[in-house]
Amino acid sequence: MIYSPLALSLWVSTLAGLIALVTGIGISWVLVKGRFRFKWILEGLTLLALVLPPTVLGYYLLLFFGRQGIGPLLESLGLRVVFAWPGAVIAATVAAIPLVVQLVRTSLAEVSQEIEDAGRVDGCTRWQLFWYIDLGIAWRGIVAGGLLGFLRAMGDFGATLMIAGNIPGQTQTLSMALYDAVQSNNTQQANALVLLLSAIAFGVLFVALQLSKSLSKAQ
Repeated sequence: MIYSPLALSLWVSTLAGLIALVTGIGISWVLVKGRFRFKWILEGLTLLALVLPPTVLGYYLLLFFGRQGIGPLLESLGLRVVFAWPGAVIAATVAAIPLVVQLVRTSLAEVSQEIEDAGRVDGCTRWQLFWYIDLGIAWRGIVAGGLLGFLRAMGDFGATLMIAGNIPGQTQTLSMALYDAVQSNNTQQANALVLLLSAIAFGVLFVALQLSKSLSKAQ
């Protein structure tokens, strides 16, 4: 049965992709437009999630959200993270943010300073510059970053396994189910899961290309 892992994967990936996109846009804007001394620290922390082994990243998350971290406080508020689906969302979000930042940051860096200066002359506020000029020009990178973040979140395995575990019906995503199928020598289910994951990836990329074409024609 792959319906439960599919539903959970779509739920986790969608939430993680949206959170990573919003966070990634904010981080990218600060890295491109910000003028402060220790900007390299923020950049380093962002890239750290990209270069660390997933199990190491997951272990850090486990320490932070577990009993030795803020886990007891969260549980007192009725929120369970470790070995629950919120943990999978957090792990997938952290794994997706670096890729989102790389694409969005590149797109924001291509926004001409002259265009922003013209907007200021016309009386645009900082928020209007960000919303209508920065995001308006960099939308291709933002769309690509969001879709890539979704796919990265769906494919995460190591970090999610460390903090959320592999509990059927609760935290078992498609990647986890594929691992179980291979371990149990269930070739038929493994093939079905591989085809499903591949179809989702190709489908998302196809939608991205079609969206890009339609928006280009509209402009």
